[in-house]
Amino acid sequence: MSLHHATAAEIGRGLAAREYSSVEVTRHFLERIERANPALNAFVTVTAERALADAQRADARIARGKGGLLTGVPLAHKDIFCTTGILTSCGSRMLANFVAPYDATVVERLDAAGMVLLGKTNMDEFAMGSSNETSHYGPVRNPWDPARVPGGSSGGSAAAVAARLAPVATGTDTGGSIRQPGALTGLTGFKPTYGRVSRYGMIAFASSLDQAGVLAQSAEDAALVLGAMAGHDARDSTSVDAPVPDYAAGLDRPVKGLKIGIIREFFGDGLEAETGAAVRAAIEAFRREGATVEELSLPNLPLSVPTYYVVAPAECSSNLSRFDGVRFGHRCRDPKDLMDLYRRSRGEGFGVEVKRRIMTGTYVLSAGYYDAYYLKAQKVRSLINADFRRAFARVDVLMGPTAPTPAFAIGAKTDDPILMYLNDIYTIGANLAGLPAVSVPCGLSGGLPVGLQIIGPHFAEERLLAAAHAWQRLTDWHRRMPQGWA
Repeated sequence: MSLHHATAAEIGRGLAAREYSSVEVTRHFLERIERANPALNAFVTVTAERALADAQRADARIARGKGGLLTGVPLAHKDIFCTTGILTSCGSRMLANFVAPYDATVVERLDAAGMVLLGKTNMDEFAMGSSNETSHYGPVRNPWDPARVPGGSSGGSAAAVAARLAPVATGTDTGGSIRQPGALTGLTGFKPTYGRVSRYGMIAFASSLDQAGVLAQSAEDAALVLGAMAGHDARDSTSVDAPVPDYAAGLDRPVKGLKIGIIREFFGDGLEAETGAAVRAAIEAFRREGATVEELSLPNLPLSVPTYYVVAPAECSSNLSRFDGVRFGHRCRDPKDLMDLYRRSRGEGFGVEVKRRIMTGTYVLSAGYYDAYYLKAQKVRSLINADFRRAFARVDVLMGPTAPTPAFAIGAKTDDPILMYLNDIYTIGANLAGLPAVSVPCGLSGGLPVGLQIIGPHFAEERLLAAAHAWQRLTDWHRRMPQGWA
């Protein structure tokens, strides 16, 4: 098996057995990036020198018998995580010259685990997008079909792992931005419970929704990386002070007796027929393994998209107000006065989609409209939460499709923002409720990957990872690679 065909866990076991060194593994992936990245545009920054230094330290740590299963394993970080001394652009011209002076907690903890940083991946600007077409650095291309999108906003991370340019990559999920690109590129995309992973050093889009997670080949890889990055962080006021289980140790939990709820609202109009058939076949396989399955209705869930597109822009309007051309980031040339500085710096620094959301958010928070839009959206958010609570009183997990269709063509939805927003119709609910969720590959539609989404109650990461792992013991969809990248 070539190194890039191996999962992160398999690479870790090979390193521990001294079958190869971390330096050899790292060079292998750096060579793949050099060859393939021009065609995919997955990486914004490649940190070759840093990667080889990290690998040398990892080899020395393994030689001393101090390494863990992730020590020496390469990874890529979404370019939304601050990394000391490395460009952290958030896919925006606004931060195209910003070199972070500190590490995000996620970066810090994975570095402490001995992982090797290959570089920073492309993303939708400030994580605002569902296709990775809003990046200042241009669109990312899906390895399964370079004429199609990889999903977003974590599309660079997804494309990098799908083409095996990295064994694993970090991502962030505000409305589905790990799970949806995971589904569109044939990966395991895991979003933990809100507060399980620190947001410190993760550039904010919508603070009550943003959550860091992982894109990987397998549930085992996701379990290992999540275990390393999770845990309380006093620097993040939303970080939950609760013990972190050994996710990898709990992967072999049996499926028999698992109570599965099928979300009725996810199988209506808009779901592409072949995608729906693949998802239903996957759920039926769980039934054959001893799970019980019942259909449930979450009547307020169809309101997720309009609710999200009030709440998220409102929070983005507030969070992005700090980017004003004064302290850091893009600054216009020769401003006439302070107002000109603000106007032109923000006008030049932000792209179209970011401006659209800032304007929407400012509007819904303005005097006279706050009660009509923002306050009402928060009330609907409470109703969606209540729907999930009632469902989890009856079942252990909920299942359904991750995205309504496979990957669509680049440019197909850029002229219609509403059509683009509807691509997240199945993923947004989990963010509004702060729930953990995972997408795993479950088939193909027209030769393109389809994702099965599994949602659990708060802090049920072990349960979701075990269900995902059980599925991946039954099938090899997670092992499938797009043609041309083997």
